[in-house]
Amino acid sequence: MTEQRDGEKRVLLIFIQADSGVDGTSRLDGASAKRGLFSSIKESALSNIIRRAQFAIPPLSLMILSSQQVEGVSQTICDLRFEKLPLDRHWDMAGISVQTGAVKPAFELARALRSRGIKVVLGGPYVTIFPDRCREHGDALVIGEADDIWREVQEDLLGGTLKAEYRVQTFPDLSIDRVVGKSALDIGSYFTTNVVQTTRGCPYNCDFCNVHVMNGHRLRHRTIPAVLREVENFLKEDKRIFFFLDDTVNADELYAEKLFRELIPFGISWVGQATTALGEKPRLLDAFARSGCGALLVGIESLADGSNHAHQKFHNPAARQAACIKNIRDAGICVYGSFIYGLDEDTLDMPRMLEEFIEETGVDVPGINLLRPIPGTGVFDRLALEGRLLHSPHDHDAFRFSWGQEMLYRPQRITLQEFIPSYTALTGRVFTVQNALKRAMRAPRLRSAVLMFNLLYVHMYGTARKDLMRQLGEIG
Repeated sequence: MTEQRDGEKRVLLIFIQADSGVDGTSRLDGASAKRGLFSSIKESALSNIIRRAQFAIPPLSLMILSSQQVEGVSQTICDLRFEKLPLDRHWDMAGISVQTGAVKPAFELARALRSRGIKVVLGGPYVTIFPDRCREHGDALVIGEADDIWREVQEDLLGGTLKAEYRVQTFPDLSIDRVVGKSALDIGSYFTTNVVQTTRGCPYNCDFCNVHVMNGHRLRHRTIPAVLREVENFLKEDKRIFFFLDDTVNADELYAEKLFRELIPFGISWVGQATTALGEKPRLLDAFARSGCGALLVGIESLADGSNHAHQKFHNPAARQAACIKNIRDAGICVYGSFIYGLDEDTLDMPRMLEEFIEETGVDVPGINLLRPIPGTGVFDRLALEGRLLHSPHDHDAFRFSWGQEMLYRPQRITLQEFIPSYTALTGRVFTVQNALKRAMRAPRLRSAVLMFNLLYVHMYGTARKDLMRQLGEIG
């Protein structure tokens, strides 16, 4: 712990996990208090494994902010997945990135900090999309990507002139080199701290996603030399796997091929997110494989074009999906295939199609998700107008990321009384210990990680099935 210098302002940047979702399963009935000692220990251990081994990477947004240094201000990141709030120290200001799915705990924390005389600045996706819902909960709001405005916030804190609102007028120019450091992190808390973003924005318009709403449709690029320097610097502190956090790392094929070919000499291993179109681009696929790509999350969603098109997803024709995935795996790259069951044109035939597709293609880790109509997305607004949401559209806290454990809407072509048993039966067949072992054995690489993911999903989808069937009983 460093001594506070005279006149120095201390800023605490706080990451709050969602109530549920990838940070752990939620229990909709509050039954955790009734569990026995063994079950509680088991649940705690599994939750810790999920956080540390599967999803425990640092919040890049707070790394970016903490790297914007102003003389007279010190910044510390507090990740509430691993740490308690350090309230034994004096803090002049706290910055909270408000994620959709963690709105209620973020506001509760803000209220508690303000009661202690700590200035609270709220930013992040939810604040950017719904600033009017956030004003009363913070001393200041940062609306938009904060890369170019966070220095001003710190300078105003120093001068005692903190404004009520800081609104970003244009998207940051990512070609301007901004060094991202790890000095505010506890490196040992994470599976890896090598998180890198090369582009922002999304050229697609899927209505269940808010990336294009927050970051725009135009793809913005960091310069390749800047990315290479960052990788080189990160390796000095942490030689573990890299996560490239671009929403679609192959969106600009020429840029991606040049970047990853230049990364080959670094000898890193990395994972990222891509579209299945990568499987139709042999040169780009070769660059990914040779630069150390071990696994990719690909958003397949539905296996029916009509279902994808109903949600404004047009860039992955169903007839080409299987060949693309096979090509990616043949290149030695594991595939996490993300599916959504319950899209508007889906029928009760979809589970059979999904099972056959997973088996045919050898998807290493399947994720079979429920459609999540999240506030701020096109599908949320449309389902609200159609009267298909199961909660009031004004109650944003109800639309949390519950990781397949709760229906938030009524499917268009399947009744809830049919859909929930269909979904739970599907996940019961797909996620078994036997299937987990089989997928690990045939994975092109990273077999222990593939096994871990699949075994965790056996547990998590099992929890989801219980909660969904309980919800079905309540709906009647």
